[in-house]
Amino acid sequence: MSGQAIVVGGGIGGLAAAVALRRIGWQATVLERAPELGEIGAGMSQAPNALRALDELGVGERARAAGVPTYSAGNLRLPDGRYLQRARPGDPTPLLAFHRADLHGVLREAVPADWLSTGVKVTGVRQDGDEVTVTWSGGEARADLVIAADGIHSTLRRLLWLDAPPPRFLGRTAWLGVTPPGALRGSVTTKDPDELAGSVTMGPGAYFLIHPLSRDRVYWACVTTADRPDLRYEMEKAEVARRLTGWHDPIPSLIAATPDDAVIHIDIHDLDPLPAYVHGRVALLGDAAHAMSPDRGQGAGQSIEDAVVLAAALAGETSIDAALRRYDAERRPRTQATARGARTDGRRTTSAAAHRALVTMIRLMPRALWLKGIAADGNPTWRWQPPHLTAPTVQC
Repeated sequence: MSGQAIVVGGGIGGLAAAVALRRIGWQATVLERAPELGEIGAGMSQAPNALRALDELGVGERARAAGVPTYSAGNLRLPDGRYLQRARPGDPTPLLAFHRADLHGVLREAVPADWLSTGVKVTGVRQDGDEVTVTWSGGEARADLVIAADGIHSTLRRLLWLDAPPPRFLGRTAWLGVTPPGALRGSVTTKDPDELAGSVTMGPGAYFLIHPLSRDRVYWACVTTADRPDLRYEMEKAEVARRLTGWHDPIPSLIAATPDDAVIHIDIHDLDPLPAYVHGRVALLGDAAHAMSPDRGQGAGQSIEDAVVLAAALAGETSIDAALRRYDAERRPRTQATARGARTDGRRTTSAAAHRALVTMIRLMPRALWLKGIAADGNPTWRWQPPHLTAPTVQC
């Protein structure tokens, strides 16, 4: 089975969907509301499940070349610098860290240029039998299938899933930053270069994440609690530095090395579970379907999985409707369980009351057991295996 799809949203999930569709012989148009395709200046890590999905998209090798191994799961610290668990030279790590724009670029290169349309703000969608029409100011397009990959504030989810609640604020906020290339040479106050190999520093009510990036850059994030969303500060960089006064090196140096206007402040939201990811010939994908807290590092990875599973269903079923039923049945349980787990992890890692118990548990855990838990097959989320994408043999 082959056909024509419209993908609404040109982020990582939307581009992954377009690449997956191309792999199975479909045609697609990607509609992005921004005037240019791109990603925010932040980093992330991808786990083995996402890397396997990228392999099925045919971009795994290029993605690995753009990523950097991060030991954030193996290096857990306290604000005074003491290690609760520490990676040793030669330890394997299943995680690769990326600047979001780098992974986005890998996927963009795999999508034909004439499939991409920017500056298109979708305003409506209507379904007529086996055809779906997407409308925007000054235009419309028809297709056999529409994939809504337009993020946590999805327009198509709002238009079609009328009973779906809005995104839910999780009582947490985050500052994100990426140091410029080479900015750390000679400026980071640390006696141990491995401190920039990736780590998580856990304080009462906050944590600080470090990921190394390509081109001699470092991504950092500070996540803490907030009474309400939209609390902003005149000097965001100064505010996060103030909150982390006294935390160990290289945290102060990383913040100082980041340009003031490059510090991003976001509030953390997720979505309550939806009863379905499919409405007629419209399928939700990525954050539009299951936006989640970043605490398991699975947001982008789950959207890439979505793309592979949807394409495999389209290639393997005899009708689009059957394929969408299969996609919904396979993706909802997994993504919603992952979102629940991320929400729980986020509450625990930023709870001042739970901090001492969490630290004690990590400190007392035998190193061998800790390493087993962060191995590539150490948990069910990372063990996921993607379906194989093959081009259809029968056209219909």
